[in-house]
Amino acid sequence: MKKSCKNIYQIARNSSGLTQEIAAELLAVSTRSLSDYESGNTIPHGDIVASMIKIYKTSWLGYEHLRQSSQLGRQVLPVININDLAQSVLSLQKESIDVKKYKPCMIEIASNSKVDDHQKERWQEVTKEIYEMVGAALSVVYSE
Repeated sequence: MKKSCKNIYQIARNSSGLTQEIAAELLAVSTRSLSDYESGNTIPHGDIVASMIKIYKTSWLGYEHLRQSSQLGRQVLPVININDLAQSVLSLQKESIDVKKYKPCMIEIASNSKVDDHQKERWQEVTKEIYEMVGAALSVVYSE
């Protein structure tokens, strides 16, 4: 679990242009604690991450912290790619087109309000595409 959090805190700090020393002071933590967060040795408490988000002005950090720091987050939250706004919008449009291709399949499968055994594999394809579109939409929301 610790390894999965490696670097997101450092990436967020670096994007704000703050040194470890200044960031630690603003966060009211020791430089050693901040270094431990950034190296993946320890996972910061939610209150510290909330402060990081505010100080670093990186709204995506909260999402990534939740996704990477718990098994539940890894299981249910889609991976997002933090890009510039233009690239994020283009990715969302591409994923929307991919999902649109599955529209007839979605309607056919959902028409009886259940996924029959012979439809399960196809439904997994549909939900995979929807999951990717959700990730792309969140990338737009969190683009810097």
